[in-house]
Amino acid sequence: METNRLRAAPVSTDVPLISNKEVWMNIALIKQYHENMSRISAEKMVLDALKRLDLENIAYLRNPSLTNVERFCVMLLRACMVRDALVVIDRPFRIIPHLSNSDFIFQTLKKIEDFFTTCYIFDYQWMKERYGGI
Repeated sequence: METNRLRAAPVSTDVPLISNKEVWMNIALIKQYHENMSRISAEKMVLDALKRLDLENIAYLRNPSLTNVERFCVMLLRACMVRDALVVIDRPFRIIPHLSNSDFIFQTLKKIEDFFTTCYIFDYQWMKERYGGI
């Protein structure tokens, strides 16, 4: 991680969404501040990204209004906004505890696989049943 720290893009309860910002702003912040993307361009890009996950309807909601699944997706999209993102998902079942397996996680990653370079999922050994044969 140290050699790729500028590309590291965490999805973790330790890196929460900004509660007083709308979903689209939480996702767009990285592009706006690190790449000087305009507000209009950033908003359009985020709306297109949310649409891929069938979540464009949550763009103007704030964190407290989101379900756990929506929150996970927003955190994932935010991480993917890092240039050449090395997405690091830390214990995803802490974010979406009601899921019995990892199918949703991998289906979501598949829908946006062109948004990141690599994705790592870190979890406890005792959670391995939720990941099936992986």
